[in-house]
Amino acid sequence: MKRSLKTEELLMFLLGIYAFHTLSYSWWWFLVLLMLPDIGMLGYLANPKIGAITYNLCHHKAIAVALFLLGVYFELEILKLVGIIMFSHTSFDRMFGFGLKYFDDFKNTHLGKLK
Repeated sequence: MKRSLKTEELLMFLLGIYAFHTLSYSWWWFLVLLMLPDIGMLGYLANPKIGAITYNLCHHKAIAVALFLLGVYFELEILKLVGIIMFSHTSFDRMFGFGLKYFDDFKNTHLGKLK
C-alpha cells in the first residue's frame, strides 16, 4: 500500500509541475518557492499543538486547491501560484512519508509515525 500511495503522490507532484508550467513565471520560481510551505513548522517554536495547526494549514491539499481555484475565478495568477506551490510541496512531502500532524508530536502523522 505504501508504494501505491507514494506513486499517487508522485503523480500529483507531476501534476503540480504541469500546472506551474501553465503560469507565466520562470521555472526558477518553482524551485525557490517549493519549500516555502515548511514555514508552517515555525509554530512548533510555541508548542506542539500550535505547530501542528500551522503546519497543517500550510500542508493541506484542500486549501491549496481552494487557493488555486480562487485564482482561476478572480484571474489572479499569484493565487494560482500559491495554490500550486502548496499542492506540489505537500505531494512532495507525502512521497517521503510526511503527513498532516497530530497535536501531540511532530513525528505523529496521519500517515503513521516518522522514524
